[in-house]
Amino acid sequence: MSAPLSWSTDPEGLCTLRLARPPLNELGEASLAALERFVAELQAEGSPIRALLLVSDLERGFCAGADLRALHDAIEARGHAAVQGEVREFLERIGAAFSALDQAPQPSAAAVHGVVFGGGLELALTSDLIVASRSARFGFPELRLGLIPGFGGTVRLPRALGSARLLELLLTGRSLNAERARDAGLVSQVVAPGRQEAAATGALRQTLKLPPAAIAAAKRAAKPHAAAALAEERERFLALFARPECARALAEFAGRDDTLPYVAR
Repeated sequence: MSAPLSWSTDPEGLCTLRLARPPLNELGEASLAALERFVAELQAEGSPIRALLLVSDLERGFCAGADLRALHDAIEARGHAAVQGEVREFLERIGAAFSALDQAPQPSAAAVHGVVFGGGLELALTSDLIVASRSARFGFPELRLGLIPGFGGTVRLPRALGSARLLELLLTGRSLNAERARDAGLVSQVVAPGRQEAAATGALRQTLKLPPAAIAAAKRAAKPHAAAALAEERERFLALFARPECARALAEFAGRDDTLPYVAR
């Protein structure tokens, strides 16, 4: 099995982090462990990384979010109550990894296409810029499972969207297409399908011409770290996850054979 994600850094210091876990880059234990290894390299003293690009190598989209089928399998194997501690640990670990990406002094961009849902949208939101193919769709379908976003989405999305659009995404489970996402302020640029990686790379190469200390200072001013709010989101997620209705919704989700069961109807 190939690695769920990989990365490489060019001579200018532009690092490309590639998601490559079929079917849609669902975020599970293997992806998180790889992400933690990357974060360690990003934060290492003397790291050669000066800018970061997030992309997906899969044709169908950027990321569909958490690996819900694996979560359902764990509940089936060990019981709903037994996995709650594991879910807390996973949320704490992925929250730390996402915060490291969000707060890194290096400029970052996500080049997205197709499905950008749930935890995948939360991952994209850790970037400074989101460049989207016209095929991209953004959404938080978690409420259909009796949950809320748990990887920082309710904290980071308001930086880009007004409260009305935020509540629309959360409470309806509907998605935004690329143009609506740009108009709402979530996306900085919309490009033709297949052009999102080149456009995001071009934007990051522009940032490499600027002094790194100024970039870092600008990011600290524009992206304050809301540790308390992130912890509160996590506790609310865990309280909802403990409800039996959530286990039933996950079982229904896992039993569906839709091409995209994440899409609200």
